[in-house]
Formats: sequence, C-alpha cells, structure tokens
Amino acid sequence: MTRNLDLALIRTFLAVTERGNMTAAGNALHLTQSAVSQQIARLEQAFGHELFSRDRRGLRLTSAGERLQGKARRLLGLNDEIWADMTTRRVEGPVRLGVPFDLAGPLIAPVLKGFADAFPQVEISLLCASSPDLTHALARGEIDLALVETPLGASEGECLAVDRLVWVGARGGVAHLKTPLPVSMVAETCAFRPAVLAALHNQDREWRTVFENGSIDATTATVTTDLAVTAWLAFTVPSHLDILPAEAGLPPLPPFAINLHLPTRDADPATLELARHIREGLSRSQLAA
Repeated sequence: MTRNLDLALIRTFLAVTERGNMTAAGNALHLTQSAVSQQIARLEQAFGHELFSRDRRGLRLTSAGERLQGKARRLLGLNDEIWADMTTRRVEGPVRLGVPFDLAGPLIAPVLKGFADAFPQVEISLLCASSPDLTHALARGEIDLALVETPLGASEGECLAVDRLVWVGARGGVAHLKTPLPVSMVAETCAFRPAVLAALHNQDREWRTVFENGSIDATTATVTTDLAVTAWLAFTVPSHLDILPAEAGLPPLPPFAINLHLPTRDADPATLELARHIREGLSRSQLAA
C-alpha cells in the first residue's frame, strides 16, 4: 500500500518542536491552537506513535518524535530545493560589472558576495574605472552593466541613491590650509573633478594636483599622510580620515547620484539578476536610508 507524507503536517510538527507549544506554533502558521493539535494527532495516528509527551511543563519530544525531527527537516529542505530548482529560471554565464573606484569596497563587495553565493554558476568580472570611462565602456559593449556617479539630476540612468560630496582630509591635518590647495583625485577623468574644480574656481581658491593615477589606494595614502585633501561621497570616507567641516574654509560641493546603467539592448538573465541584487543591496544599506 502506498503511503504519502502530508508536508503540511510535517511543517506543523516542526513548528511545534521549534516553538515548544501549540499556541505559538499556531500563531506562526496562522492556525488556531485547536487546528494545530488536530494536525499533530493526525500525524501521530498515521505513524502509530506519540510524537510528544505532555505534562505540566509543556511538550517534549518522545523518542519517535526525535527520530522524526531530523528527517522532517531534511525532507522539507529537499522539497524547497526541488521547487527552487524547477521553478526558477536558470541564471548562468559571464557578467561584466563596471564600478567606480570608490564604490568597489564599501558598496559592491557585500553585494557581489551575496550574488556569488546565490548564483555560483555565474562568472563575475569586475572593472574599476572612473564613471565617464565606465559609461563609454558600456556603450562599446565592453561591460554588461555599470554603476555611475553623476551630479544629481544629470544622469539618464536609474538613480539608486543620492549622497553628499564632501571634502576629506587627514585626522587633525593641515593640508586644507595650504595655498595653493593640494588636491588628490583618483583619476583625471574622475566624475567629481569638474564639480570640485568649479567650486574652487567660484571661491577664487588656488589649487594644485598632487596625484591622479587611477589608484584609490594612492589617493588614500596622500590624504592620510596630510599631503592633500580629496573629495568623496560621505559614506565612502574611511573611519581614519576626517570629513572637513564648513569651518575648514573649503567651498561647498554638490550632491551626487549613484545610477545604475544597463545596455539598451536586451540584457541576459545573469545581468538582470545582478542588477536586482545591486538594487536590493543598496536599499538595505545605510546610504539608501
């Protein structure tokens, strides 16, 4: 005779074991305490064994219940795995992501970790470059999607977040007092550079470039050693550096948007899935808040 397990009863059994009583299990499953009790009774009748012993201290698993507990978890886990595998579209293949230098660590690293765990069959390539260079790379088909930093309102991409552009200096440093002002930008094509230079021009502040070679580490080093100041989005500023206050005498800077750019042609599932992870990751971050 064929015997079939009722997965709903198995789920109820596990809910009771995890919560220790039928009332709490019923609340979690949106069932009444009576309905939970009836389902456990049906399961015990089907197996021919009591699964819980009942006394003044509440419910405790019997030896039969303990044997069922481990197997029940494996059964439901396999059931969920089968459904996920058979109903979720296949996401695989290469995907090339472009990210500005300053976003590669604080923003993208945890997103890529979560994406790689969820879709290990996708091969991720990461290109770090300035936002203008990433825009050109996307147009040439060299990458599949990109995060691009632009002054607020100046982008045609999907705006995921907005943050203030701030002046950054060494902890207790004096570089911001020097004339001409030593400024270290990551690259000559840095998206922040025009806004920074325009602000300095409007203040009639003399400045000079200290370092522009495309290395975020080199810029960090020049600022840390008080050789220069720089301008970064506030949430990317390392804890060992200072966001310079208005009292430092430097001109205010405009807010910048972080925009997601996808190709105009149809994107493949891996690219769309990574874009979704980036959106969700940014929405959970402190920046989006």
